Amino acid sequence: MIAGSATATVAGVTAGPAHAAVPASPGVTYTNTLAAQRADPHIFKHTDGFYYFTATVPAYDRIVLRRATTIQGLASAAETTIWTKHASGEMGAHIWAPEIHFIDGKWYVYFAAGATNDIWKIRPYVLECAAANPITGTWTEKGRIALPLDTFSLDATTFVVNGTRYLSWAQNDPAVGSGTNLYLARMSSPWAITGTPVRISTPTASWETIGHRVNEGPAVIQRNGKVFMTFSASATDANYCMGLLTAYASADLLKASSWAKTAGPVFTSNAATGQYGPGHNQFTVSEDGRSDVLVYHDRGYKDISGDPLNDPNRRTRVQKIYWKADGTPDFGIPVADGLTPIRLSSYNAPDRFIRHWEYRARIEANVAPLADSQFRTVTGLAGSGTVSLESANFPGYYLRHKNYELWVEKNDGTARFRSDASFTARAGLADSAGVSYESYNAPGRYIRHYNYLLHVQALSTATDRADATFYLQ
Repeated sequence: MIAGSATATVAGVTAGPAHAAVPASPGVTYTNTLAAQRADPHIFKHTDGFYYFTATVPAYDRIVLRRATTIQGLASAAETTIWTKHASGEMGAHIWAPEIHFIDGKWYVYFAAGATNDIWKIRPYVLECAAANPITGTWTEKGRIALPLDTFSLDATTFVVNGTRYLSWAQNDPAVGSGTNLYLARMSSPWAITGTPVRISTPTASWETIGHRVNEGPAVIQRNGKVFMTFSASATDANYCMGLLTAYASADLLKASSWAKTAGPVFTSNAATGQYGPGHNQFTVSEDGRSDVLVYHDRGYKDISGDPLNDPNRRTRVQKIYWKADGTPDFGIPVADGLTPIRLSSYNAPDRFIRHWEYRARIEANVAPLADSQFRTVTGLAGSGTVSLESANFPGYYLRHKNYELWVEKNDGTARFRSDASFTARAGLADSAGVSYESYNAPGRYIRHYNYLLHVQALSTATDRADATFYLQ
């Protein structure tokens, strides 16, 4: 499928024009990794049709920027250094976590930096550019963001709720203890806060305090009348993970009591997919603006030699965010390298998705965990223009039919398995905007649901065809 296209292309089959029944957020896929050795990523979609991407480089010595008209295009886009650390004094070391924002007609980059004579004197700073193209424009230093507490502080981000602009950041307060907490304040300009900041989160849970006491890297996404703030917790190794704070948009955001923290992390390392230490995320949207996209970094291995900050291999990744029936985000798991997975919703039971449960394939609503309903559409194991559907949380396991029932099983390498797990993707039999899957080795039989279980069966009625039609989400 082509990411962000108005019609989905599946194994050479192009769906017809969008119908009313087509999901509001159709399937969108990308290929990871997006950028090697780029940590703390930030991707901003601008009204000029470009995505702008910046991130921490391993040398911690400069700020880089690239742009492309698609998210995937950022992977091969030329990279320009727009600012370099000072040779002495402030902003002379540890150039970390840049973010690019467009505010009141100008570009701003927020970043953290140490000093040449004290590399751990990390503070937040701002750059400004008035040019239309921030890559070729001139950047000027607006200086340090003055905070009431002059201590280790980093990861500044900005967002607007109900017309009020806020700054959130991570900072150490010796009165609270070691590590970093999350703070929030109103802004009087793109480089200054006003009023008294409020501490909205402190690392206290076991998952926030492995290696170090850490709440950092706040990022905001808004939906359904709520403000969701993700953050990263614990040391920057395989224990690094994401938590979530939630507040009503109508609440007083400058009251700590307005924010509720999840009891556990919402995005963590996953050995099955080979992804470790996911975090320091941000958010963007798909090319058609209809899907929310999670932008984050992680590593492709668990064990690190020495200080994780000296390991250069955090890399930028992206994947689609899904939304639960209660209006809260579901990040799922950090998916395997390569093509990101999709979900398949039923044409005639639109709240139900194909999922595996104890390896039996069925359709079900409110799937938990999310990854049970995610499949990667790969080249068919049998070839011949077919596709196979690989489980997202059990890589190497595929949907296959056995006695005409659909199961998720591990590829055993046999010709029979390859044939059973291969299908021809057709335009949806009940709606050409959807997709139907015809069995490769049982021609004329299609994947369909019956009593919510999946089978491959011959079809003869309109109900049969409806049961065999799915939408990519």
